[in-house]
Amino acid sequence: MKIFKMLFWLLWRIWFYLLMGVIIVLFFPLLLLSVLREKWYPFFFRLAQLWARGVLLGMGFFTIVKKEQAFKKGESYMLIANHTSMADIMLMLVVAKNPFVFVGKKELSKIPLFGFFYKRTCILVDRENSKSRLAVYERAQKRLNQGLSICIFPEGMVPEDESIVLSEFKDGAFRLAIEHQIPIIPITFYDNKKRFSYTFFSGSPGLMRVKIHEFIPTQGFTVDDKKAIRTKAWDVIYSELK
Repeated sequence: MKIFKMLFWLLWRIWFYLLMGVIIVLFFPLLLLSVLREKWYPFFFRLAQLWARGVLLGMGFFTIVKKEQAFKKGESYMLIANHTSMADIMLMLVVAKNPFVFVGKKELSKIPLFGFFYKRTCILVDRENSKSRLAVYERAQKRLNQGLSICIFPEGMVPEDESIVLSEFKDGAFRLAIEHQIPIIPITFYDNKKRFSYTFFSGSPGLMRVKIHEFIPTQGFTVDDKKAIRTKAWDVIYSELK
């Protein structure tokens, strides 16, 4: 029985990468056109949403989203969520309504095809380089000034210890949100770790539940309030995961 499970997981994981690539190839002319100019990013974002839906459905993942508050068209937000799976990227694209830009690790830019568009549309961070972190901050400010939203997984990286429910949040997302006086949207992904974790021989098709929590306002706050807002956001997601 175990050998059949191992074979399923092997083929299923290979299928994930094939599926990512096949959909990108199908959309390639439109995707390539959409990244030629920064002002065309909203068009790229809608294509990325179609890609994400295709990958999730092709993997047998079905989503249920509960909303405590709805997105407003044309508004900029800071989106944050717990991070345990590569599927987090696709799920965030599916549940968010307003165009946003990911802040993500540069290692993903090495994935064939996906990486080509990832590094041209996302804000890449090299955690080993302090200059890179400063550049990330400046690029995020530029995108917010263009009326887009930003998505950051504030844990900074996927927790290696399986017993950790939610790692401590880094400051970057909260500092940016306060400085631009935009709401923070805490989002809980309940099932992604069980469905498709970074452990290769694991996971299964099934339900991916999401909760979009009540937005955390930043208007009237200053960077001195950063720790309190960060703690509040962490508590919201942690209490759901527990």
